[in-house]
Amino acid sequence: MINKSDIELFDLRYASAVQAIKNAIQRSQARAMQAANREMLSLYYGIGRYISENSRDGFWGTGAIKQISGQLQKEMPGLKGFGETMLKNMRRFYESWCPYINRQPSGADLQPSHLRDSVGAELQINEYEMLLEIRQPLADELNWAEFVQVPFSHHMLILRKRETIEERAFFIHECAINRWNKYQLEDYLNDRDFRCRGILPNNFSTTICDTKLAIKTVKAFKGECLLDFINAEDLYEEVEDRNEPLLNRLIADNIKQFIERFGQGFLFIKPQYRVQIGEEEKFIDLLFFNRILNCLVAVELKDARFQPSHLGQLSFYLSALDETVRLPHENPSIGIVLCREMDRTVVEIAIRDYSKPMGVATFRLGKDAPEDLTRVLPDFENLKQLMDDKYTGLEEKQ
Repeated sequence: MINKSDIELFDLRYASAVQAIKNAIQRSQARAMQAANREMLSLYYGIGRYISENSRDGFWGTGAIKQISGQLQKEMPGLKGFGETMLKNMRRFYESWCPYINRQPSGADLQPSHLRDSVGAELQINEYEMLLEIRQPLADELNWAEFVQVPFSHHMLILRKRETIEERAFFIHECAINRWNKYQLEDYLNDRDFRCRGILPNNFSTTICDTKLAIKTVKAFKGECLLDFINAEDLYEEVEDRNEPLLNRLIADNIKQFIERFGQGFLFIKPQYRVQIGEEEKFIDLLFFNRILNCLVAVELKDARFQPSHLGQLSFYLSALDETVRLPHENPSIGIVLCREMDRTVVEIAIRDYSKPMGVATFRLGKDAPEDLTRVLPDFENLKQLMDDKYTGLEEKQ
């Protein structure tokens, strides 16, 4: 006779089997979708190249794309996605990215399936191998594995709304890791300040189960925080090395200005917030509560370059907060390392294996003006001379 404990054991085994099969199916579906999207982008890139070469410098006349689109519809009834506008988008897609290809396509790139136009010129349909051999623009700004994950409609939105390769690479990366739909991407592209907020490297998409909450979390923080209420002279007046306790105090003394520059929806709780687990007593540099995210936010200040060990320390703080401070109705605590500088690639590699939601942002002090701004400002002597000349002219008129 099978008892209740045996049934529960069987149920547990079945649940484990179901989960394993479910994970395998989801991984396979994800790979199939990525492969299909990659092939679609390759097709559109090849068609875009063919149209570009013939419509820009070739023998096609005015209105050729419209006529070709109409003929396609007649010869392939029910064909969707190859209207005049779409064909022009394919041309733009090719022309936007062809400068980043190292070489011209060769015969080895051609797949068995190809089309020929009326004069016998080959139309290359699949150029994915060529896409794999394109150079990285601007020091690895663009990850080409992520590039082929982003749908064509997303690519066209990015191309229409962003002009520089840096911005395009940034939004392609964010699209790939956050799995934005078209409407979410459009919202972020319309937010002119998102480039500053969204560059914060994080693991929110993998540690926050609610996708909408994960997106809200990304938008809640700025990737770079300008502490223009703190001058370098104030911070390093007595010491040449880093002075994190003084930095902590200067921020706490100007907390309103800090919150305005740090993000949205923050309420300040306390500096040097004490948490204790067992006999371990630790102090969190700055503790906030975020009303939008409904969670505690721990900020660890590092007046130095980011180190992977900073995340281990912050992860312990978050565990302590969730264990001893967080209320049942609140979301899990979030941690931010606010440091002087970082290597984004190092941060992304270091942060992805942590189970606690964390991000890394940088800060600039008031005197750390951007280089392009300092170049256009006159130095003190020139400014003094300009002011003297101005007042001299006023006196002469009087």
